[in-house]
Amino acid sequence: MIKTRLSALAIPAAAVLCLLSQPAAAQSFPEKPIQWIVPSSAGGGADTVTRFVAAALPPILGQRVVVDNRAGASGNIGATVAAKAPPDGHTWLMIGNAHAANVGLFSTLHYDLLKDFAPVTQVNASPHVVVVHPDLPAKTLAELVALAKTKPGKIDYASAGSGTVTFLAAEMFKDAAGIDMTHVPYKGGGDSLRSIAAGETSVYFSPLTVAIPLIQQGRVRALAVTGTERVPMLPDVPTAAEAGFPNYSFTLWNGLVVPAKTPNEVVTKIHDAVAKATTTPEAKEKMASIGYTVVASQPDAFAAFMKSEVEKLGALVRKLNLKVE
Repeated sequence: MIKTRLSALAIPAAAVLCLLSQPAAAQSFPEKPIQWIVPSSAGGGADTVTRFVAAALPPILGQRVVVDNRAGASGNIGATVAAKAPPDGHTWLMIGNAHAANVGLFSTLHYDLLKDFAPVTQVNASPHVVVVHPDLPAKTLAELVALAKTKPGKIDYASAGSGTVTFLAAEMFKDAAGIDMTHVPYKGGGDSLRSIAAGETSVYFSPLTVAIPLIQQGRVRALAVTGTERVPMLPDVPTAAEAGFPNYSFTLWNGLVVPAKTPNEVVTKIHDAVAKATTTPEAKEKMASIGYTVVASQPDAFAAFMKSEVEKLGALVRKLNLKVE
């Protein structure tokens, strides 16, 4: 009888200890520098945003946030590393459109985007900008389409790799405009943009922030932005709809996730720190100056958004019969 009563008492005691451990984990977090994995090359849009946010976090969290670029396989290399990290809040992963598309693009992934990660927040959103080499005889988006139709498959477009966000933006436009362009993959966004400036390739659907300096220097020509509104940094560049393609728009987004089973209190602490770093008037102004709108959504809202993006981009992948092995 005594043994039975002790066993019965042990169950709620264990439950109480479990409940107490999570707030304790949140109170002690972070205990060491944080590794923020960016699954793309340095200099790209996701890298630029991550470094901007990471630089503002040490005074808030009391620890350094180290950006770790793990480029390759359309973001899957970095995502795989992050999925296997301890769920203690010290390993973060920046994800984007490409990760949502990868669910349908790749027959084999070593992680499950919706099961292996705990959503923290959507950090930002931004249109892309269609840029070409200045020598290409196309000064508008309509002229580019006309040129591509006269030379099917002869006009090439750069991307950061099959399945990446720059690949998806271009493939969506090809479908909307009814044209054929040849894909030239590079190892990252920075290499793709440089290929346009050097004249190695003709067209690139670039994240806005990294393209603006080269546009302003005249090293590449901007034809259109892919969002629904013009952007302040490029007031004379029309939207794709204004350029004659109302059935096309594409918005880049980046969001923060951590390994699944990270304590909810730690997730909340990370969310609050990132929101504090990005939603000040100064931070919003700085983000806007490089082409981004701050989102800073709550974890549950970001979870719903991730699910909707997987479904939306999965439908696109199936429609275009895209597959990456």
